[in-house]
Amino acid sequence: MKKGHLLAPLFMSLCFSVQAWAQPAASKEECVIKCHEAAALINVKGLAEAVKEIGDAKGPFVWKDSYVFLMNLDGKMLAHPMQPELTQLPHCLLITDPTDKAIFVSFVNTARNAGQGWVEYMWPRPGQRTPSKKITYIYRVPGKDLFVAAGVYVGGMMY
Repeated sequence: MKKGHLLAPLFMSLCFSVQAWAQPAASKEECVIKCHEAAALINVKGLAEAVKEIGDAKGPFVWKDSYVFLMNLDGKMLAHPMQPELTQLPHCLLITDPTDKAIFVSFVNTARNAGQGWVEYMWPRPGQRTPSKKITYIYRVPGKDLFVAAGVYVGGMMY
């Protein structure tokens, strides 16, 4: 037997072990896809069902180190799987990041004015308290005063 034939299974095994060990981070492309899926869900199943699915921390809109959340154009959080307490607020417009950026105002303005786009800010990774740099894709649900959003953390170690 040639050396290459002996090393190939070992190499493949090592690759799969490393891949299983390291949880990959969400990509910007996945955020866009998940947001479009969530918007379609709203239009197909209605707002009440979408709020349940999007707000479910073990549901299909939570993956890797990202998640989709749902808001209206008044700044009211309707569904947030990682911080459901945000849905209890009358609105989120006064919440700022550590740099004093009114992030939810930026989200609403992006949805209202452009219909979609990216917003950069600081936000804690799920399960952590220290904020990290994050960019979030905002997508207005066609024909509705609602938007969905999902983001990726920029740089640093993934949890």
